[in-house]
Amino acid sequence: MEGQFQILFDKMKIEMQNQTAELKDSLTKSIMDKIEEKLIPLVEENKNLKIKVEKLEKEIESLKRGEKNNNIIVFGVEEKESSTSELLQEIKKNLKHDLNISIEDYEINKIYRLGTKIRESNKPRPVLCSFINNWRKIEIIKNKRNLKTINISEDYSKEVLEKRKMLQAELAEERKKGNIAFLKYDQLIVKKNINNQDKRKRESSTSPSVYNSHSKKQQIVSSVKSNRTNAFDMLRSRSNSLTNVSTTKKQ
Repeated sequence: MEGQFQILFDKMKIEMQNQTAELKDSLTKSIMDKIEEKLIPLVEENKNLKIKVEKLEKEIESLKRGEKNNNIIVFGVEEKESSTSELLQEIKKNLKHDLNISIEDYEINKIYRLGTKIRESNKPRPVLCSFINNWRKIEIIKNKRNLKTINISEDYSKEVLEKRKMLQAELAEERKKGNIAFLKYDQLIVKKNINNQDKRKRESSTSPSVYNSHSKKQQIVSSVKSNRTNAFDMLRSRSNSLTNVSTTKKQ
């Protein structure tokens, strides 16, 4: 009897374990389904929030770019002015002298030095100059290579400056290849130099037709020369024969 009770007890124990496992799996699945059901709208909301954040970041970047669109940064202007008006006149004088561009006072929206002045340093702080019209800024940027005493660059954010700095090595590499490469805002623009490729093709290909034409010209010249010499020889031989005939007749 005890053996039968033990067998029955073991069966009941196994059955209870199976039921416990099934109940555990069922509860786990039920809980996971409920959690997933509650997470679905949260995940969707998170996606929408990410899209909105990206959109806002683009709008902020666009606003920053628009705010700086009419600005230039001027380097190398001696820091000896006592007022904003004197600083403006100094900038105008340099632009007129080097670029022959006359700036009126009303064309300037704002102008000031960047950063905090350091007494121990003799290096002048850069000047931010903002124009009312974008075309005036573009005119100055296009002619900035003619500047002699000062330097000018566009006004970029720190993020854009970092990107441009990282692209310098790639820019130099593309120019070494002979391509037309330049930085436009925070992007590298590369264009194939068609003239350079054509030049390489012409240098690499030896033109046999030109060589043949030269050789043909030389052959023609030489044949003309030989024909000329033959004609002179014939005339000489004919004149000699005529003189011989005349002398025989006289005799």
